[in-house]
Amino acid sequence: MKMKTKARILIVEDDAIMGESLLDRFRLEHYDALWCRSAEDALERLSARPVDLILSDIRLPGMNGRALLEAVNGLAAAPPVILITGYGAIQEAVSALKAGAADYITKPFDLNRLMEKVAGLCPEREDREGFPPLGVSAQMRQLESLLPRVAAQAGTILITGESGVGKERVARRLHDLSGSIPEAPFLAINCAALPHPLLEAELFGHEKGAFTGADRRRTGLFEAAGSGSLFLDEIGELDLSMQAKLLRAVQEREVMPIGSHNPRRFEARLIFATNRNLREEVEQSRFRQDLYYRINVIHLHVPPLRERREDIPWLAQGFATDCSRRQGKRCVIAPQTLEALTTHDWPGNVRELKHAIERACILSDSPVIQRCDIFRERDVGLSETRAGDTGTSAPAASHQDFDLSTHLQRCERAFILEALRANEGRITQTAQALGISRKNLWEKMRRLGLEADGPGH
Repeated sequence: MKMKTKARILIVEDDAIMGESLLDRFRLEHYDALWCRSAEDALERLSARPVDLILSDIRLPGMNGRALLEAVNGLAAAPPVILITGYGAIQEAVSALKAGAADYITKPFDLNRLMEKVAGLCPEREDREGFPPLGVSAQMRQLESLLPRVAAQAGTILITGESGVGKERVARRLHDLSGSIPEAPFLAINCAALPHPLLEAELFGHEKGAFTGADRRRTGLFEAAGSGSLFLDEIGELDLSMQAKLLRAVQEREVMPIGSHNPRRFEARLIFATNRNLREEVEQSRFRQDLYYRINVIHLHVPPLRERREDIPWLAQGFATDCSRRQGKRCVIAPQTLEALTTHDWPGNVRELKHAIERACILSDSPVIQRCDIFRERDVGLSETRAGDTGTSAPAASHQDFDLSTHLQRCERAFILEALRANEGRITQTAQALGISRKNLWEKMRRLGLEADGPGH
């Protein structure tokens, strides 16, 4: 059994008491923590030993934390950086975020809150069995805790959940946990992707000459899976005649290749998945009741992202990190963008979130991903309407209805509107948060048709 791999944290702090305190707490949490008293020492350590996250005070002797951030951003695989700022140094923090810091925390800070930030940016790489976690939410942790027991005993499993939630990932985890020999394959097929005749030949195999074009014998997936696992996705899309043939295979643990009169036994674990409610399909006579009972021996449900929002920032950060490695450039998601991601419903679930992050990382000119890099204008408009905006949101439009200048203006408008809401309409605080002057903010609001209705503006 493999041991848990915790993230490696580099602490950059010149204050001895603060540094020792942080080092002790990280090690108590089982992180692999290092401590440097200067930015120069930290860069030297980084050249010899990569880390998963840097926690640095912004005020350091010699090279300061901001300069360290810029140096780290120049690395091919730059780790996320959290900067520690002084009380009330909002302008300093905003500037750091614009420069590419993953997050900031203000002194005096709650260590528990810091641990939450660190866990969100670099969660545990592997669980106690040596596999990366499926999620950090309570729902996914509970699901994950069932998998070793299911993998050890169940030969037929049904996984349900909306499209894009990660059903195949759960199926692969079951296969990995099953203790099969290393050579045992994991084979997957989408039952909705092939017409009935091709699907039958793909699953059960065929003899030479069984039909036109069958110039040689072909082994079906049931046999090819050997002692491994066969994953049949979109099982609810099968027609009734194919369901009858599948029922016999599941019930007898044998298949009849097309053109053969000799059934063949198979040993593979069968994992079925669907985004349909099969019980309702049975009631509507669209799915065989006997097949439903045969495959519904162990039922695992993967909840949609909107029901486990704690996973959204964790997943998004992971996707951004993957993009950074593949593209060889820095990609970090701004905290306000993570908040917007978390409140979005993601009807396409994990698949939609992943594609949105990848698109933003590729198209953004800045290393810091902002909200307008993720959401199209019509999504921003919908989000503002849900948040209770009554007339200040930009009208929804497709990308064909306006040019780049208009799109950038609408993104700027949405961003300023979000900042105004966060600061309850207070112009001074909003301007400080945006890193611009009050006059500049007033001019932008006038140009964009925004009005301040908060106190003290």
